Amino acid sequence: MNMDQQTLRRSAALASIAVALFLLALKGWAAWQTGSTAMFGSLADTLLDLVASLATLAGVWIASQPDDDKHRFGHGKAEAIAAMFQVVLISISALAIAARAVEQFIGGSRTEAAGEGIAVSLVAIVATFALLAWQRYVIRKTASLAIETDHVHYQSDLLLNLAVIAALALDQYVGVAGADPIFGFIIAAWLGWGAWGASQKAIKQLMDHEWPAEKRQRFLEVMARQPDLRGVHDLRTRTSGNRDFVQFHVWIDPTMTIREAHKVMDDIERRLHEEFPEVEILIHPDPEGLIDEVGIAARDVLPDSPAAS
Repeated sequence: MNMDQQTLRRSAALASIAVALFLLALKGWAAWQTGSTAMFGSLADTLLDLVASLATLAGVWIASQPDDDKHRFGHGKAEAIAAMFQVVLISISALAIAARAVEQFIGGSRTEAAGEGIAVSLVAIVATFALLAWQRYVIRKTASLAIETDHVHYQSDLLLNLAVIAALALDQYVGVAGADPIFGFIIAAWLGWGAWGASQKAIKQLMDHEWPAEKRQRFLEVMARQPDLRGVHDLRTRTSGNRDFVQFHVWIDPTMTIREAHKVMDDIERRLHEEFPEVEILIHPDPEGLIDEVGIAARDVLPDSPAAS
């Protein structure tokens, strides 16, 4: 990972911490003034935002460390671990908000000082918009999973703050009884759904899930342009942080010398790196027709290869 990417990731994590601290103070005051379940839910979510952002910063920092003798594939999965930590916090927040919403709905309590709560929520929306814009830029440049999960969380904050405004307005100005706990429960459900979605990508990285089919197919199409290749099998792909890894066996002319085969491997890597510059590639050459594997690993996956049909 180059220094520019490290700086961008760190800046996005620090920005989310700064925004969380600002909103924590603001919403704490508003929750005290209004007694709103929706506002307390928003406050709880912001508190967990702060903890999650600290975890994101730690994950980004660890993932940026260079390979060492104990981590030969780097530290990229620290981002996925940080993302899963955020998912746990989001889930806890959702359960706590839902419990308070049910309690308030049964008790029939009302909110107070709606104007202050609405004003605070509007300020929170502006601050969150600014953070999201910066996070989107960083994600585009770095493909950081930890920042992307943090981004998903703060996206939900926009809806959460809108829900707080709606809950306070309906409760205080329209007189709709139960509006606040109902919106609190909706917020909890939204957070739970967001936690489920955010967990999927992190789990895929931690479980070394294969690349998406489209990306894998494009990779094979680039390999198929190499005239000396007779087939490709035992293709394995995975992603760790922002780094992609791929390894595979290739069939080549069995009469080639080791020097000639090595040149072919270098040529394959060069062609692949032209379109996949960040991928780390491991190639094992086999004489054409040799199959030491069984099952799916033995199947030729090279497009238009006779053995693949």
